[in-house]
Amino acid sequence: MNAAILLSGGIGTRINSDIPKQYIRIGDHMTITYALGPLISTPLIHAIYIVAAEEYREDITSDAGKLYKGAADKIKGFADPGVNRQGSILSGMEKILDDMGSADASDISDDDTVLVHDACRPGISAELIAACYEALEGCDGVMPALPMKDTVYLGDAGDRIGGLLDRSRIYAGQAPELFRLGKYHQANLALLPDKILKINGASEPAVMAGMDIRMIPGDEANYKITTDADLARFRESMERAEGRDDRISE
Repeated sequence: MNAAILLSGGIGTRINSDIPKQYIRIGDHMTITYALGPLISTPLIHAIYIVAAEEYREDITSDAGKLYKGAADKIKGFADPGVNRQGSILSGMEKILDDMGSADASDISDDDTVLVHDACRPGISAELIAACYEALEGCDGVMPALPMKDTVYLGDAGDRIGGLLDRSRIYAGQAPELFRLGKYHQANLALLPDKILKINGASEPAVMAGMDIRMIPGDEANYKITTDADLARFRESMERAEGRDDRISE
């Protein structure tokens, strides 16, 4: 089974809003709804699990159902947010394993996968999802990444240049990230109880566990909404696309 986890448990601190950024409405729909679209429409993903607080779950399913046909069939359930992003990913995996009837992932086939995405990355495309699955052959996971454009320096105490870094070897990771479910679950369990609290990127536990993670070209349009400027950028892009129905699943 190819499952997907959509992370929607964050509260954000850099957006000027009374509600989390993933629930801000852009036009008639919430930001998370646009991130759900390609996950719902692609036949590569069989089940979607959303990590979200209880108070938002009904709105999520209702809004997705209004925009995308098949949303009710594809969204299989919700999981509670963890203490941090990686904890939320583990929470989502535990829900998947529970639904699969497995106490843990040690007996899960390598054909079972989990794709991890963020609700605040609404620019995800069907093409990027397909590229992740295509690249999974012969490895344990896939991460889209963008090459570093700027010269990168190592800071010394935050206000002095302490060294130079080779820009050609530095990349900015993106979501979605795709993993072999069993191996990735075990990699996360190995970080409990404390090490998991220091994880920032979904691929970090996989790399720490020695999993073979392949990088593929990322997508500039698949940016993360973090600030008010990011939100305005996405709002403008949706306004330009007004009248198009290419996000709606048939």
